[in-house]
Amino acid sequence: MTRTLAEIAAALGARVEGLAEIAVRGAAEPASAGPEDLALAMDPKYAEALAAGGARAAILWPGADWRAMGLEAAILVARPRLAMAGLTRAFDAGPDIAAGIHPAAVIDPRAEIGAGAAVGPLTVIGAGTRIGPGARIAAQVFIGRDVTVGADALILAGARIMDRVRIGDRFVCQPGAVIGADGFSFVTPEKSGVEEVRETLGQRSQARDQSWVRIHSLGTVEIGDDVEIGANSAIDRGTIRATRIGSGTKLDNLVHVGHNVEIGRDCLLCGQVGIAGSARIGDRVVMGGQCGVSDNIFVGDDVVAGGATKIFSNAPAGRVLLGSPALKMDTHVEAWKNIRRLPRLFAQVAELRAAARRGPGNGTEEP
Repeated sequence: MTRTLAEIAAALGARVEGLAEIAVRGAAEPASAGPEDLALAMDPKYAEALAAGGARAAILWPGADWRAMGLEAAILVARPRLAMAGLTRAFDAGPDIAAGIHPAAVIDPRAEIGAGAAVGPLTVIGAGTRIGPGARIAAQVFIGRDVTVGADALILAGARIMDRVRIGDRFVCQPGAVIGADGFSFVTPEKSGVEEVRETLGQRSQARDQSWVRIHSLGTVEIGDDVEIGANSAIDRGTIRATRIGSGTKLDNLVHVGHNVEIGRDCLLCGQVGIAGSARIGDRVVMGGQCGVSDNIFVGDDVVAGGATKIFSNAPAGRVLLGSPALKMDTHVEAWKNIRRLPRLFAQVAELRAAARRGPGNGTEEP
């Protein structure tokens, strides 16, 4: 796949200086870029590496003197990561999913497949399911009964979408994700040790035999438009009402969303985030990798939680959190500074105690 600099600049909303007709086959780091590569040097610190490569053109920072770098042309961008989004989109050919319905697909005659949709081999689509126009469904995907998938979806190999799930337009699902499995919900005939511990914050009368009775999941999952689900993520259906994910939200690989959870719009949940049942997450929330959220709590709009943060209680809107248990980030940083000072503090206290025992004058102890 080749693109001219003019085409790439148009995709980025940027401008070209120099020979806009130069065609490139892809992008490369500055030192390894060849004549048919577009070198990525969007920060002045990468300028020296351009001399080690053989690129004719590069993406550079605003005001860069590309001629002095020996280049024939340059695309100048102000926001590198946003430029990367447009550049990678321009060169990404996407997965190889043949047009039409593969003869090895198993589609119930009561299912509806929209115009222009593609369905790969060994994919199963159940009765009453509606697949929107332009959807692309790869091999070995399972989509159950009475599912709705909107227009222009991309569902990759091995994904599992269970019965009655509702999904909006432009959905992206990476391999191995499971949407609509039963929630993890059990109860004991008598009050369990877990209930007692939660009520007393750690105390329990005695350990006793108990057996678990399953609470079945009668709800479903509802997903908005422009949502992306990462590989091997799991979104559980609700017990009675639906588990919900708002439009524009993106989930990384291995994210777990428990039953009855509600996630707002334009959230970003990184790898191995776990959200326990019935938690509510506001809009534009960002959670770093391995964050955890306790059940039945609320995380407000625009909260940012650093990696491995554990949120055990309600988090107000706009709060920046870090640590376990979650604290305001500046408080957490200051607390750890103080912890690192503890050995010195203990030594100083020991010196003061020794001086107090000696008493005043000539280092002798008081009688």
